[in-house]
Amino acid sequence: MGTDTPKQYLQLGDKSVIEHALESLFASPVIQGIAVAVSPDDAWWEQLALSFDRPLIAVTGGRERSESVLNALQAIQPRVSFDDWVLVHDAARPCLRSQDLDLLLHVAGNDATGGLLAVPVRDTMKQGDDDARVSSTVDRNALWHALTPQMFRYGSLVEALEVTRRNGVSITDEASAIEYMGHSPKLVEGHGDNIKITRSEDLALAEFYLRQQGRL
Repeated sequence: MGTDTPKQYLQLGDKSVIEHALESLFASPVIQGIAVAVSPDDAWWEQLALSFDRPLIAVTGGRERSESVLNALQAIQPRVSFDDWVLVHDAARPCLRSQDLDLLLHVAGNDATGGLLAVPVRDTMKQGDDDARVSSTVDRNALWHALTPQMFRYGSLVEALEVTRRNGVSITDEASAIEYMGHSPKLVEGHGDNIKITRSEDLALAEFYLRQQGRL
Protein backbone atom coordinates (compact mmCIF):
# COMPACT_ATOMS: atom_id res chain seq x y z
CA MET A 1 0.00 0.00 0.00
CA GLY A 2 3.02 2.30 0.30
CA THR A 3 2.10 3.39 3.83
CA ASP A 4 3.04 2.45 7.39
CA THR A 5 -0.65 2.30 8.34
CA PRO A 6 -2.28 -1.13 7.85
CA LYS A 7 -4.76 -1.04 5.00
CA GLN A 8 -7.78 -1.66 7.22
CA TYR A 9 -7.07 1.59 9.10
CA LEU A 10 -6.64 3.83 6.07
CA GLN A 11 -9.19 6.61 5.72
CA LEU A 12 -12.09 6.16 3.34
CA GLY A 13 -14.16 9.30 3.51
CA ASP A 14 -14.58 10.23 7.17
CA LYS A 15 -14.07 6.67 8.48
CA SER A 16 -11.47 3.95 8.30
CA VAL A 17 -11.77 0.96 5.98
CA ILE A 18 -12.51 -1.38 8.89
CA GLU A 19 -15.26 0.89 10.23
CA HIS A 20 -17.04 0.67 6.88
CA ALA A 21 -16.61 -3.11 6.94
CA LEU A 22 -18.06 -3.37 10.44
CA GLU A 23 -20.99 -1.10 9.57
CA SER A 24 -21.83 -3.20 6.52
CA LEU A 25 -22.23 -6.24 8.78
CA PHE A 26 -24.03 -4.52 11.66
CA ALA A 27 -26.48 -3.07 9.13
CA SER A 28 -28.15 -6.48 9.22
CA PRO A 29 -30.33 -7.15 12.29
CA VAL A 30 -29.42 -10.83 11.98
CA ILE A 31 -25.83 -10.22 13.02
CA GLN A 32 -25.71 -10.67 16.81
CA GLY A 33 -22.10 -9.64 17.41
CA ILE A 34 -18.65 -9.42 15.86
CA ALA A 35 -15.20 -10.57 16.98
CA VAL A 36 -12.26 -8.80 15.34
CA ALA A 37 -8.86 -10.52 15.20
CA VAL A 38 -6.24 -7.85 15.90
CA SER A 39 -2.48 -8.16 15.54
CA PRO A 40 -0.59 -8.28 18.87
CA ASP A 41 1.36 -5.16 17.89
CA ASP A 42 -1.67 -3.27 16.55
CA ALA A 43 -1.47 0.42 17.53
CA TRP A 44 -4.61 1.61 15.75
CA TRP A 45 -7.60 -0.47 16.95
CA GLU A 46 -7.89 1.16 20.36
CA GLN A 47 -7.87 4.61 18.76
CA LEU A 48 -11.11 4.00 16.87
CA ALA A 49 -14.23 5.59 18.30
CA LEU A 50 -16.62 2.70 17.74
CA SER A 51 -20.20 2.57 18.95
CA PHE A 52 -22.59 -0.24 18.04
CA ASP A 53 -25.71 -1.63 19.67
CA ARG A 54 -24.43 -5.20 19.68
CA PRO A 55 -21.30 -6.87 21.10
CA LEU A 56 -17.98 -6.08 19.44
CA ILE A 57 -14.88 -7.73 20.87
CA ALA A 58 -11.22 -7.77 19.86
CA VAL A 59 -9.13 -10.94 20.07
CA THR A 60 -5.46 -11.52 19.40
CA GLY A 61 -4.81 -12.56 15.82
CA GLY A 62 -2.31 -15.13 14.57
CA ARG A 63 0.44 -15.36 11.99
CA GLU A 64 -1.92 -16.79 9.37
CA ARG A 65 -5.51 -15.97 8.46
CA SER A 66 -6.72 -19.38 9.59
CA GLU A 67 -5.13 -18.93 13.02
CA SER A 68 -6.73 -15.51 13.44
CA VAL A 69 -10.15 -16.85 12.47
CA LEU A 70 -9.79 -19.81 14.84
CA ASN A 71 -8.79 -17.48 17.70
CA ALA A 72 -11.91 -15.38 17.07
CA LEU A 73 -14.14 -18.45 16.92
CA GLN A 74 -12.71 -19.79 20.17
CA ALA A 75 -13.30 -16.40 21.83
CA ILE A 76 -17.03 -16.49 21.07
CA GLN A 77 -17.45 -20.16 22.08
CA PRO A 78 -19.34 -19.33 25.31
CA ARG A 79 -21.91 -17.35 23.30
CA VAL A 80 -22.72 -19.86 20.54
CA SER A 81 -23.79 -23.45 19.99
CA PHE A 82 -22.32 -26.02 17.62
CA ASP A 83 -24.96 -25.47 14.93
CA ASP A 84 -25.07 -21.67 15.02
CA TRP A 85 -24.12 -19.89 11.82
CA VAL A 86 -20.97 -17.75 11.81
CA LEU A 87 -19.65 -15.47 9.10
CA VAL A 88 -16.04 -14.56 8.36
CA HIS A 89 -15.40 -11.25 6.62
CA ASP A 90 -12.24 -9.44 5.56
CA ALA A 91 -11.59 -6.20 7.44
CA ALA A 92 -10.28 -4.76 4.17
CA ARG A 93 -13.60 -5.27 2.31
CA PRO A 94 -15.55 -2.07 3.07
CA CYS A 95 -18.04 -2.19 0.17
CA LEU A 96 -20.20 -5.19 1.04
CA ARG A 97 -23.75 -4.51 -0.17
CA SER A 98 -26.63 -5.17 2.20
CA GLN A 99 -28.51 -7.08 -0.49
CA ASP A 100 -25.51 -9.37 -1.01
CA LEU A 101 -25.31 -10.05 2.71
CA ASP A 102 -29.05 -10.76 2.82
CA LEU A 103 -28.74 -13.11 -0.15
CA LEU A 104 -25.88 -15.00 1.49
CA LEU A 105 -27.80 -15.32 4.75
CA HIS A 106 -30.81 -16.69 2.88
CA VAL A 107 -29.09 -19.06 0.43
CA ALA A 108 -26.28 -20.34 2.65
CA GLY A 109 -28.62 -20.45 5.65
CA ASN A 110 -30.78 -22.93 3.78
CA ASP A 111 -27.88 -25.08 2.66
CA ALA A 112 -26.62 -28.07 4.61
CA THR A 113 -22.98 -26.96 4.27
CA GLY A 114 -23.11 -23.18 4.06
CA GLY A 115 -21.50 -21.00 1.45
CA LEU A 116 -19.68 -17.88 0.40
CA LEU A 117 -20.14 -14.79 -1.71
CA ALA A 118 -18.37 -15.09 -5.06
CA VAL A 119 -18.42 -13.68 -8.58
CA PRO A 120 -17.89 -15.61 -11.83
CA VAL A 121 -14.55 -15.03 -13.55
CA ARG A 122 -15.03 -12.86 -16.64
CA ASP A 123 -11.44 -12.32 -17.79
CA THR A 124 -9.36 -14.76 -19.79
CA MET A 125 -7.30 -16.76 -17.28
CA LYS A 126 -3.68 -17.72 -17.97
CA GLN A 127 -1.54 -20.34 -16.25
CA GLY A 128 2.01 -19.03 -15.87
CA ASP A 129 5.33 -20.81 -15.45
CA ASP A 130 8.33 -19.96 -13.25
CA ASP A 131 9.65 -17.62 -15.96
CA ALA A 132 6.40 -15.60 -16.01
CA ARG A 133 5.44 -17.00 -19.40
CA VAL A 134 2.05 -18.40 -20.36
CA SER A 135 1.97 -22.17 -20.10
CA SER A 136 -1.74 -22.55 -20.84
CA THR A 137 -5.09 -20.78 -21.03
CA VAL A 138 -7.46 -21.94 -18.30
CA ASP A 139 -11.14 -22.58 -19.02
CA ARG A 140 -12.91 -19.84 -17.06
CA ASN A 141 -16.45 -21.21 -17.41
CA ALA A 142 -16.38 -22.93 -14.01
CA LEU A 143 -14.12 -20.44 -12.22
CA TRP A 144 -15.27 -18.01 -9.52
CA HIS A 145 -13.57 -15.26 -7.52
CA ALA A 146 -14.05 -16.14 -3.84
CA LEU A 147 -15.19 -13.16 -1.73
CA THR A 148 -16.34 -12.70 1.84
CA PRO A 149 -18.37 -13.06 3.97
CA GLN A 150 -18.14 -16.84 4.10
CA MET A 151 -20.79 -18.54 6.21
CA PHE A 152 -20.65 -21.93 7.94
CA ARG A 153 -21.87 -23.74 11.06
CA TYR A 154 -19.75 -22.82 14.06
CA GLY A 155 -18.79 -26.35 15.03
CA SER A 156 -18.06 -27.46 11.47
CA LEU A 157 -15.79 -24.50 10.81
CA VAL A 158 -13.88 -24.86 14.07
CA GLU A 159 -13.35 -28.56 13.38
CA ALA A 160 -12.21 -27.89 9.81
CA LEU A 161 -9.72 -25.22 10.88
CA GLU A 162 -8.34 -27.40 13.66
CA VAL A 163 -7.96 -30.43 11.38
CA THR A 164 -6.23 -28.49 8.58
CA ARG A 165 -3.86 -26.89 11.09
CA ARG A 166 -3.06 -30.23 12.70
CA ASN A 167 -2.42 -31.80 9.29
CA GLY A 168 -0.27 -28.91 8.07
CA VAL A 169 -2.68 -28.04 5.26
CA SER A 170 -2.31 -24.51 3.90
CA ILE A 171 -5.65 -22.78 3.37
CA THR A 172 -6.38 -19.29 2.06
CA ASP A 173 -10.02 -19.03 3.09
CA GLU A 174 -12.58 -20.77 5.28
CA ALA A 175 -14.24 -22.53 2.35
CA SER A 176 -10.90 -24.27 1.66
CA ALA A 177 -10.98 -25.80 5.14
CA ILE A 178 -14.59 -26.93 4.68
CA GLU A 179 -13.67 -28.41 1.30
CA TYR A 180 -10.79 -30.32 2.91
CA MET A 181 -13.35 -32.00 5.15
CA GLY A 182 -15.14 -33.31 2.07
CA HIS A 183 -17.93 -30.73 1.76
CA SER A 184 -18.90 -28.48 -1.14
CA PRO A 185 -19.81 -24.93 -0.04
CA LYS A 186 -22.51 -23.11 -1.97
CA LEU A 187 -21.36 -20.31 -4.29
CA VAL A 188 -23.64 -17.28 -3.84
CA GLU A 189 -23.22 -14.73 -6.60
CA GLY A 190 -22.58 -11.24 -5.26
CA HIS A 191 -21.42 -7.99 -6.83
CA GLY A 192 -17.95 -7.27 -8.12
CA ASP A 193 -17.72 -4.03 -6.13
CA ASN A 194 -17.13 -6.07 -2.95
CA ILE A 195 -13.42 -5.46 -3.42
CA LYS A 196 -10.56 -6.13 -1.02
CA ILE A 197 -8.26 -3.17 -0.42
CA THR A 198 -4.89 -4.46 -1.61
CA ARG A 199 -3.26 -1.75 -3.72
CA SER A 200 -3.20 2.02 -3.24
CA GLU A 201 -5.52 2.56 -6.22
CA ASP A 202 -8.16 0.38 -4.54
CA LEU A 203 -8.94 3.17 -2.05
CA ALA A 204 -10.17 5.51 -4.77
CA LEU A 205 -12.17 2.69 -6.32
CA ALA A 206 -13.72 1.78 -2.96
CA GLU A 207 -14.64 5.42 -2.38
CA PHE A 208 -16.36 5.50 -5.77
CA TYR A 209 -18.31 2.32 -4.97
CA LEU A 210 -19.38 3.59 -1.54
CA ARG A 211 -20.62 6.83 -3.10
CA GLN A 212 -22.55 4.84 -5.67
CA GLN A 213 -24.14 2.88 -2.81
CA GLY A 214 -25.04 6.10 -0.99
CA ARG A 215 -22.78 5.30 1.96
CA LEU A 216 -20.50 8.34 1.57
